[in-house]
Amino acid sequence: MNAAAFLSAVKGKLIVSCQALEDEPLHGAQTMAKMAIAAQAGGAAAIRANGPKDIRAIKRAVNLPVIGLYKIGLSGVYITPSFEAAAQIAAAGADVIALDCTGRPRPDGVALGDLLARIHDELDLPAFADVSTLGEARAAADAGAAMAAPTLSGYTASSPKPAGPDFELLRRMIASLPIPVIAEGRIETPEQARRALDMGAWAVVVGSAITRPRTITARFVRALEQDEAMDFVAGSETRS
Repeated sequence: MNAAAFLSAVKGKLIVSCQALEDEPLHGAQTMAKMAIAAQAGGAAAIRANGPKDIRAIKRAVNLPVIGLYKIGLSGVYITPSFEAAAQIAAAGADVIALDCTGRPRPDGVALGDLLARIHDELDLPAFADVSTLGEARAAADAGAAMAAPTLSGYTASSPKPAGPDFELLRRMIASLPIPVIAEGRIETPEQARRALDMGAWAVVVGSAITRPRTITARFVRALEQDEAMDFVAGSETRS
């Protein structure tokens, strides 16, 4: 699938990220495939998925385009850090290659522009740039990325972590980039997703708020515990 076909398929729509790492209860290719089936049934226009096994299973299960990535390691540049990683997820059926396009050095020392060129020339697939700053987004666009998202805002030393979606970076990217900007990162409600589209985002990626029940549960628990703590404080003040 070329960039134009993918972008046409997802314009103004929801992309669901179906990922579960090894320490998560839902980890496993077949579980992620079922999650993708549920996302398709709910109206998702595309899936974002991690690793060759999950991508292969998801491509067999649904007829949606898949943004593929390959997380290798736990820190630094670990989202599709090399051409070899990109080639593996391409072989598994990814329609788009997502990768870390921040300014941090890659583990193999390869320059981002060289990696993007190989993905385009040898794999014949569009690249989806995960960035944390406007400068990184501009550099990725100049180097040949077909689309970009503020996915890594708050996860690098260059970008303080906001409490919710980084709408300010999203706004600046939409205003500045010559390529489509997709909203991604800590989008937890339909209202936030709608706001991103109203700002001019090409599409919206939502992951944890839909596909990670452990994370969703923890968010509810934190909210309830906060309310309990506030009630306890109020009660103590009343009694004093």
